[in-house]
Amino acid sequence: MTLTPRQELVLGAVVEEFIASGSPVGSKLLFESHTFGIASSTIRNDLATLEELGLLDHPHTSAGRVPTDAGYRYYADAVVKERHDTPALPLGHTTVRSEIDGALEETAEALSRATELLAIVSTPSVTATAIRHIEVLSLQPHAVMVVVITSAGRVTKRVFHVERAIDEGLADFARVYLNERLTGKQVGTRVVDSTFSSPELGAQERAFLAMLRPAFEVVVFEDSSLHLGGTARLLERLSEQGASHLNDIVALLEERYNLLQLLSEALRGPDLYLRIGREMDDPSLQACSLVAASYGVANRNLGTVSVLGPMRMDYHTAIAAVRGAAVTLSSLLEETW
Repeated sequence: MTLTPRQELVLGAVVEEFIASGSPVGSKLLFESHTFGIASSTIRNDLATLEELGLLDHPHTSAGRVPTDAGYRYYADAVVKERHDTPALPLGHTTVRSEIDGALEETAEALSRATELLAIVSTPSVTATAIRHIEVLSLQPHAVMVVVITSAGRVTKRVFHVERAIDEGLADFARVYLNERLTGKQVGTRVVDSTFSSPELGAQERAFLAMLRPAFEVVVFEDSSLHLGGTARLLERLSEQGASHLNDIVALLEERYNLLQLLSEALRGPDLYLRIGREMDDPSLQACSLVAASYGVANRNLGTVSVLGPMRMDYHTAIAAVRGAAVTLSSLLEETW
């Protein structure tokens, strides 16, 4: 979707006004509060166009508009592109630079204070874990289980269900191929990434392996732990904005495994990772947005730093703070790792 520069300005103004007030935004307010250099009628036309494109919604009989999930996404993507050189997130003077866990905990607290959202920081302990053995088992015609055993003795299992019957030859291929490529390799490294995207793979093999890949993301995070800051802030903000499923969100926060799965894709990404509204798989989080980034050393991602909050959040602050926290932790690890 491509907007004109003026439409982008109008959309950005609506999102920012709605984030600030929580009330639908009308053309009169935009005309009086922003210098677009155009008539109020032109602003109304732009608002109507943005609504037709699915970026704004027109609640009830109000004359104002509110952003949709897609509108937030367009706006947040524009914010991401604006920010390049992000300063490190300042930490308190009590941080002992050789104590990684202390720095991670302090980062979570500092990030939560800076954004007034829930901050989640994962540890880099996974880097010491290697894969010892992999099994790929056809349980039923439409179910396959992946078992991964790590050098730390941890065993993880993941069952995948598919609509079409599973070819047992594919399951055997996957077991042999994955053991040849990954046994002895550390999880969370580029070797794992390249295994699933090798040009040697045929289309059918690649598709089957892609289905199994989440089992290895679980392994990455099974050996990780999390530092959280600002849980009360998140629940308070969501309650103020009338979000539902608060009990489900509390249960998700108590079950750290669910949070680790939520962050698994962010660990692989080279830059910022955004999920907004219905882009979240968990229905209880579809009133929320997640802003995350990976941190690490020498082009190697070791952990993630993120904030979770309502869709009506200050994306400028959240994105800058998350990037700053990732810069801080990466610099710390470069010195001590």
